[in-house]
Amino acid sequence: MTISLKFRPTSFLFIFLMMVIVWAGCKNPETANQEKVIAENPDSTKADTLKTATKYIVFFGNSLTAGYGVDPSEAFAALIQNRLDSMSLAYEVINAGLSGETTAGGNSRIDWILKQQPIDIFVLELGANDGLRGIAVTETKKNLEAMIEKVKKAYPEAKVILAGMMVPPNMGPDYSRSFQRVFPEVAKSQNVALIPFLLEGVGGVDSLNQGDGIHPTPEGHKILAENVWMQLEKQVR
Repeated sequence: MTISLKFRPTSFLFIFLMMVIVWAGCKNPETANQEKVIAENPDSTKADTLKTATKYIVFFGNSLTAGYGVDPSEAFAALIQNRLDSMSLAYEVINAGLSGETTAGGNSRIDWILKQQPIDIFVLELGANDGLRGIAVTETKKNLEAMIEKVKKAYPEAKVILAGMMVPPNMGPDYSRSFQRVFPEVAKSQNVALIPFLLEGVGGVDSLNQGDGIHPTPEGHKILAENVWMQLEKQVR
């Protein structure tokens, strides 16, 4: 008895489609996301498009970062976002500024921040409130180092930038000098980039500060953004 097997095109097509569906469902989520980006950018090559995957810059600081007294869109972190967008650099700025924050408070809060999203660049802007309160510089230094070490542990590939700060001379010359030295010392010991003085060109200039003489006006924030960009530009290229 001879058994004849006939090829049935419809059955083959059904099996083929089922195999495609199963294969698609097993794809790595990261690969699927990358392909989605490519699909949305058909004029780009795969290599070029993958380079545009969004990265995150976290600004972690006090009221200066938060933009106290100005519209959020006028704060220097938002101005940095505008510049990145204008250059078609795929970075998302996260403003994690909290008014009144000290380095001790930041060292407690940072653990929560580090769990929120991936971090590619971390800009640490804390210490000013320590100085205004006359907190021992040894404590400020210890907290800054601890925060940087936590970032490095959570995101070993992240780039860290430390924003330097000074305090008014009425805090006493010895304290002022010691406080100012903390930031370059921490930057050197932790091997991170340093913005020598975040408020360069703004601190002490009445027309660039609000009535309290401490918080920058929108024009002042534009200068802060330039001060930050001098270091940040090297990290986003």
